[in-house]
Amino acid sequence: MKVDTSVNKLNISRAEVAGRVEDMALIMRRDIVKMISLAGSGHPGGSLSATDIVAALYFGAMRHDPSRPDWPERDRFVLSKGHAAPVLYAALAESGYFDRSLLWTLRSLGSPLQGHPDMLKVAGVEISTGSLGQGLAVAVGMALAAKMDGSDHRVYCVIGDGESQEGEIWEAGMMASHYRLDNLICITDYNDLQIDGRLSEVKDVCPIDAKWQAFNWQVYCVDGHNVTDLLDVLELARESEGKPIMIEARTVKGKGVSFMEDQVDWHGKAPNADETARALKELGVDSWQ
Repeated sequence: MKVDTSVNKLNISRAEVAGRVEDMALIMRRDIVKMISLAGSGHPGGSLSATDIVAALYFGAMRHDPSRPDWPERDRFVLSKGHAAPVLYAALAESGYFDRSLLWTLRSLGSPLQGHPDMLKVAGVEISTGSLGQGLAVAVGMALAAKMDGSDHRVYCVIGDGESQEGEIWEAGMMASHYRLDNLICITDYNDLQIDGRLSEVKDVCPIDAKWQAFNWQVYCVDGHNVTDLLDVLELARESEGKPIMIEARTVKGKGVSFMEDQVDWHGKAPNADETARALKELGVDSWQ
């Protein structure tokens, strides 16, 4: 069965769509915490900051068919910040691309769910990512190919704010505007933290919105944890013509787990058993064993 989750194609109210996305985001956060804990390694901070964004895409905006990952008419999703793979795996599992039990094998020897997404091993992964800066360039190529083929599918890409320090991001940005790729919708997960600290301390990329406007992109700014606002801006983005779209989503690293929120230490550290139990309790789970 083809799954077109675009808000304007659903025969349910916007509030119902938002409620569904919020429900899925909560489940995804629980999955992220549990799978990283079981793996003993991973990146919870940036996975949790992007959860509402990715949930809004997979359960409220994108056209996709879990039973046919190679469906030509599907929208494409590129997680350029590939170290946040757990959020993508959670979305794919909840969508039905593979059984949820596979989540608990994250980073295990022989598991298809590696620390960064592998398109050759996981159904629904459009491109292998992890080398920061490259994902947006690939997404530009996908969007240009769609234009050349006369296809109406869209390409969605999530990049990190720290990743935006990479020069390839801006090369891709120039190409996208040159070819007027209005079928490309990029979201910056702006949580203001990267592995070494605050962006302003490492290499400030602000003002993000003004930079992308200068590159001739259509720019929107949104609270990256307000599902209704995310759905609204994604709807606006689909109606944009003549320019690629950048959504600056203001987020909180580690969102949903109080002791991880806005803490750089949780960029790439797995919670221990006690921390996992505490995190899951905050997310409404009494026991994770």
